[in-house]
Amino acid sequence: MDGHGVKRLAVVDDDGRLVGIVSPRDLDKLFLRGDKAITAEVRDDVLDRSLRVDTGDVRVVVRQGVVTLSGRMERRTEAAIAVRVVGRVNGVVDVVDRLTWKTDDSKWEGR
Repeated sequence: MDGHGVKRLAVVDDDGRLVGIVSPRDLDKLFLRGDKAITAEVRDDVLDRSLRVDTGDVRVVVRQGVVTLSGRMERRTEAAIAVRVVGRVNGVVDVVDRLTWKTDDSKWEGR
């Protein structure tokens, strides 16, 4: 919206009837989160709970919604999954992948 100078967007229902108007500020409230909140969700919910693999050697740094993952994981495929899942966290603008791995299991992927 900002790049095209759009100040407001109409929200319509399935029949094309106007049901509301949103501004960039409205969307910012929904999607922009503080770096501390993003860091906590990435570390606690994604890395420590959801992945179910050892992520103790993974470091998380968030600056203006850009998450940098660095450190080491056991397998290359697990590192790739971590990057994809972190990219889906609300408020994440981008993920910088600086992860390394002990075992490159990608050649067995899909078998």
